Amino acid sequence: MKLRIVIDPNRDEEIIIYAHEKTSLVCEIEKLVNNNSFDLIGYTEKETVKLTLNEICCFITEDNKVYALTEKDKYRLKSRLYQVEKNLNENFVKINQSCIANIKRIDKFKASVGGSLTVIFKNGYVDFVSRRNLKNVKERLGL
Repeated sequence: MKLRIVIDPNRDEEIIIYAHEKTSLVCEIEKLVNNNSFDLIGYTEKETVKLTLNEICCFITEDNKVYALTEKDKYRLKSRLYQVEKNLNENFVKINQSCIANIKRIDKFKASVGGSLTVIFKNGYVDFVSRRNLKNVKERLGL
């Protein structure tokens, strides 16, 4: 496979792949492009901000509204949680019905006697891993 990159600030960005078949490499490139083109706009009472996935600790729902939590702020999103989830990369995992966590922004876990797992994020937010999602979370974290 040949690669050609042309830097031209006057043209719209576009990626075209010519391939004989859809291989794992083509799928990986497609996934990278789709994940990087996903724009998140967060709203507070005072401002509207473009968010990057790397700065988000987790996505939560409260009172039927979806929020993105960063290290310092909480931003309201206009998307539903399932819509956000389908556009996320492999750094995110659903830990319960109302929270999708950024694995890179988890500070620590606390296990209880009953087998439940509590997640503490770097921004101080605390949530739990539901029994339904526990197996998937452990697999994604390599536990």
